[in-house]
This record gives sequence, C-alpha cells and structure tokens, in this order.
Amino acid sequence: MIRLQETTVIDAPIQRCFDLARSVEVHLIANVHSGEQALAVGEITSGLVGLGQKVTWRAKHFGIWHNLTSETTALEPPSHFQVTMIQGIFRSMQADHLFRALPSGATEMKDIFAIAAPLPLLGPLAEVLFLRRYMLALVRERNAVIKQIAESSEWRHYLSYPEALREDLSQ
Repeated sequence: MIRLQETTVIDAPIQRCFDLARSVEVHLIANVHSGEQALAVGEITSGLVGLGQKVTWRAKHFGIWHNLTSETTALEPPSHFQVTMIQGIFRSMQADHLFRALPSGATEMKDIFAIAAPLPLLGPLAEVLFLRRYMLALVRERNAVIKQIAESSEWRHYLSYPEALREDLSQ
C-alpha cells in the first residue's frame, strides 16, 4: 500500500476551496487528459458530491479504460471530506481532503491518499515502480486546477451561493 500526501495553499476562502474540491465538473477538468467522465451508473454526474453519494468515473489510464466507483464516506464542511473506492481497479483506495483557513485568508488544502494496487504479489512492485509517481502527478494536476479556478473569478461558473454568502466568498 502506498500513502501519498500533498499540501496546496490556495489564495481563496476555505468554503470556496472545499466546494470546488467536491465539484464533479472541476474533477473532470482536472482529469481531461484521461478522457474522464462521470457515468450515469453512479448516483450523481454533476454538482457537489455529498455524504453517502456515489460517483462512477470512467477514465483511460495506462492505455486501458477503467471504471471506478467512489463514495463520500465522511463530510465535515468546510474542513474535511473523505472519498472511498467501493468498486474499481485497486484493492483499496481512500482519500482524505483536509482544509484549514490560514490567518492570511488563504486556505491550506491537504490531500492524503492510501492506495493498494491490485494483484497481491505484483501490486507492491507496481506501487514502487510507477503507481506512486503516477498518482502523485494526478493529485498535483487536480490541485493546480482547483487553485487556478479558486483564485480567479472562474469559480463562479462552478458554484452558486446565496447572495450574502457570495459576497463573503468573493473576498
């Protein structure tokens, strides 16, 4: 099993960052290189993923199309959510996304992944040889997209808030 941790500082309010990280549309933009789609076989295919909701993702990795169904297994707005694979290529996968407001008004987003490759005998070798590096690159790409959207006015295309909250999040 591999464990990955990546921390990204985003110059935007915590609620905006938390919600963008739960957005199906933002996830798809961050994974455009793999042709990723949210399939209708999951519970949701757009919007913000909530507690207990499942999304089935279809993407091409290593030249092969894969389906992965994940469920949001913990949700503590705006500081934490957890996503757990319930069906897919890995023996197991769990991602914790933690958010902390910084004194500057920026947000620290920390992602912690635990992933076990398939095939009990060859899996550990694959984890060492390429899976760690590949998954870390995917996490960094996702975080760069979230950061870019959160720090620009583009976030308004993905999130809608009541007017009072919208003004707080615009700062």
